[in-house]
Amino acid sequence: MRYMRSMISLLLLVVFSLGAVMLLDGGDVLACSRVLSADNGQAVLTGRNMDWPVNIGNELWVFPRGMKRNGLIANPITWTSKYGSMILASFFLPGKGATVNGMNEKGLAADALWLDKSDYGVRDERVPGLAISLWAQYIIDNYATVEEAVQALRKTPYQIMTFFMPEGDATVTAYIHLSLEDKTGDSAIIEYVGGKQIIHHDRKYAVMTNEPPLEEQQENLKQYEGFGGTKPLPGTTTPEDRFVRASYYLKYLPKPNNLREALAGIFSVMRNAAQPFRASVDPRHPNTSATLWRLIGDLTNGTYYFESTTSPYIVWAGLNEFDLNEGASPMKLDLNNNPDLSGDVSKLFVKAEPFEYFVSK
Repeated sequence: MRYMRSMISLLLLVVFSLGAVMLLDGGDVLACSRVLSADNGQAVLTGRNMDWPVNIGNELWVFPRGMKRNGLIANPITWTSKYGSMILASFFLPGKGATVNGMNEKGLAADALWLDKSDYGVRDERVPGLAISLWAQYIIDNYATVEEAVQALRKTPYQIMTFFMPEGDATVTAYIHLSLEDKTGDSAIIEYVGGKQIIHHDRKYAVMTNEPPLEEQQENLKQYEGFGGTKPLPGTTTPEDRFVRASYYLKYLPKPNNLREALAGIFSVMRNAAQPFRASVDPRHPNTSATLWRLIGDLTNGTYYFESTTSPYIVWAGLNEFDLNEGASPMKLDLNNNPDLSGDVSKLFVKAEPFEYFVSK
């Protein structure tokens, strides 16, 4: 009962993802999937499912160049955004958001997914700090390609600080890993294990789910048909099985004849890796939460496609429709309170003051 009271209290406080990013009493509640389709001949496309136990506020934002930011913790890293970007923000605390997905004008994108084994190390205040809610935003603000980002990150320009908040007997903490991709099809997955940053950099890293870390996922994949093993395609909702299924269906996607078919292909893979609605979630396995939405990024053409699982419609917006010059106003589109939107919604964004990022307490 004490566990249930803590869970209920948390869900009232949290208004998903992580894209995102929260752990209750040692169980990961952010269970998502990311897929990169780089060699379809039409466009470099990246797909992301967001799985979460309760609905949260989701907004598309467009940020211009020249925005001044800082890491929001003691001895914060500071920067001014070099590139304009479109992001999907999720709100895990009332009025406090995080960039869970983002794409900049140069075609570099970042996706934040849960990884329970993340360990960012003991805080060393001699190193500039970065709140985890801004991790993806920092990358797309500062770098144009995966290669550029990886070279910079190997020099450790910051130390990640996760979100921590006591709530009764429970502990809410954000544990995530980050995928990067760009319009050339390059890919990297960044994880923190044992207090150390690990960067997997190769365009072959096209799939990411939640558990375990990538090296273990790659070893597990070798057991299955199509990847050197004999096991048949698995069907459960565990992150390992979703990783195998997404890898399999991505590998065997037919070559599209046009962009519409390319988008349909990656949507089909993401839907296969999605989690269906269910009456309840096993508290021992909150990573079986249902998929709330999916986001497809067209990095070649600078467009995001958004599909809510509670709407029959797909909406999209392109970065080339916005003023990204320094001094332009940030723009937002509220997705939660506009469930019947469909088609190109670029003209429906409104000027808005930037939201407040959540920080460690």
